[in-house]
Amino acid sequence: MLNDVKDALRVSGTTMDREIQDLIDAAKADLQLSGVHASKLVDTDPLIKRAVVVYCKAHFGWDNPEADRFAQSYTMLKQHLALSAEYAEAVTP
Repeated sequence: MLNDVKDALRVSGTTMDREIQDLIDAAKADLQLSGVHASKLVDTDPLIKRAVVVYCKAHFGWDNPEADRFAQSYTMLKQHLALSAEYAEAVTP
């Protein structure tokens, strides 16, 4: 996932790897806190991958004029995943 996110962020080299990996981990933790089941946080799942990339685009760098747009996009995707029967954690009464 790291290389895919770096490509999406247009980052080469390894200088920013730790920061980017932290963002990837934060995105996955946020998805899980929102109700996405941990077993669904698979790097090869296209919707999970897209959510992580958009999260990283929203939070990477200080002067990103598109950060708000990416944050809104991430929020909508996160909500869809959390509400989906396929991705959401089962609620037990």
